[in-house]
Amino acid sequence: MRTGNEPVNARSPLRLRFWLSLWGLIWAAGGAAAFSLAERPGWAAACAAVALLAAVDMAVVIHHIHQGPHYQPGPDIPPYEPPRHR
Repeated sequence: MRTGNEPVNARSPLRLRFWLSLWGLIWAAGGAAAFSLAERPGWAAACAAVALLAAVDMAVVIHHIHQGPHYQPGPDIPPYEPPRHR
């Protein structure tokens, strides 16, 4: 249900994305370690690649969180005019 004040009370999905990345990083790193111990190099490499992707995603999310909120114009602000080509 829309209340009309979503921009004021909107919540960022970045923290959820951070926790999901952390969860994926933990499971992928654990899988890589377990498959390495079980002498399954293909599966260990696949889990290590997923862990690397999760770590990169987590770094991007942390960077965006540290940037802070950005200005979002409200409905009373008209859109920018497109650039005119000469």
